[in-house]
Amino acid sequence: MVRLMTLPTHQETTAGLKIGFIGLGNMGSASARNIQRAGYQLVVHDINRDAGSKLVAHGAAWAESPADVLDQVDIVFTMVFGPQQIEQVLRGPRGLMATSVKGKAWVDMTTSSPQLMRSLGAEFAAAGGLPVDAPVTGSIDSAIRGDMILFVGGTDAAVDYVTPLLRAVGDIRRVGPYGNGYVAKLVNNQLWLVHAAAIGEAMVSAKVAGLEPEVWWAAMKGGAAESFVMQHDVPSIFAGHYDPSFRLALCLKDLALIAELMQQTGIRHELTQATHARFKEARDRYGDEGGEMTVCKLIEDDAGVQLRVPGNWTAPWEVVHPSEA
Repeated sequence: MVRLMTLPTHQETTAGLKIGFIGLGNMGSASARNIQRAGYQLVVHDINRDAGSKLVAHGAAWAESPADVLDQVDIVFTMVFGPQQIEQVLRGPRGLMATSVKGKAWVDMTTSSPQLMRSLGAEFAAAGGLPVDAPVTGSIDSAIRGDMILFVGGTDAAVDYVTPLLRAVGDIRRVGPYGNGYVAKLVNNQLWLVHAAAIGEAMVSAKVAGLEPEVWWAAMKGGAAESFVMQHDVPSIFAGHYDPSFRLALCLKDLALIAELMQQTGIRHELTQATHARFKEARDRYGDEGGEMTVCKLIEDDAGVQLRVPGNWTAPWEVVHPSEA
C-alpha cells in the first residue's frame, strides 16, 4: 500500500505513460482519440478489429486481447456494452486478470451493474491494481469534443493518478469510493430516459392542439421543462433521424440495469417502469438499431402527425473536434 503514496503527480504523469483502450464503439473510439490527441501512446483492442483502424492510422498499436493490452501499458481504459462484456474483459481467458495488474490502473467507463463492478474492482485491487470507475454522460458529439461529464469513483490516490487522462476525455465529477460512479450513471440515465419518453407526448399534444414544433421548442427552452433532452435531443426529432448513434438496444440495457438497482434499493419506481415499457414498445416496432428518440416517434405515428422542422440540424456524429474544425 505504500506504493500508492509515491505515485506520480498530475504534472509528472503527462509524459511517458502508455495507455490502453478496450472497447472502440462510437463513444469509446472518440474518447480514445482524445487521449491520443493529448499526446499519449495508445494500445487498443476491440472484438471488431476494424473498429480500431482509425486509431491505428493515427499511431495506436493493436493488441489481440485485453491481457495483451495491459502487458504493454500503465493505465487501461475499458468502455464496452454492459456487464457481461466487462466481466469477460476482466475474467475471460485472456482478460485483464489473466496477467499481472500490480501497480497498474484500470479506468472503466462502461454503464454497468454497481454490484458486479464493486466485485470486479475489489478483485483488481486485491491483485495490486488501482480501479477507477468513470462512466460518462453526454452524447457522441460531446465525446468527440472531449467535454463529456465523468462520474468518477475510487481512492484519492487512484483518481489522482489517472486525472490527466480523465481531463483529456471530459469533466470530472468526483462521487466517492469505487462503485459510486456506476450508481450515479444509472440514476442519471433514469432521469434522462424518463424525460425522453415523456417529451414525445408533450410535443405531439402541442402540435395537435395548434402549437407548431419550432414555436413550442423556442417557448419551452429555459423554463421549468428545460433539460439535456430539450436542448440536445429534440433536434434529432425535427431532423427525423432520432439519433441512431445511441441505439434502442443500449437504452433497454441501461433500463434493465436501472430496474435492477431500483429492486435492490426497494424504492418505488412506477415512472421508470412505464418508461421501460415505452422503450420496449419502440424496440418492438422499430428494432434494436432504432435511434434513442424513436420512443417519441411512437407517439407521432400513433397520432398520425410528424414533427419535422426544416433547418440545418447537424447530426451529433457529424461534429468534429475543435482541433480539426
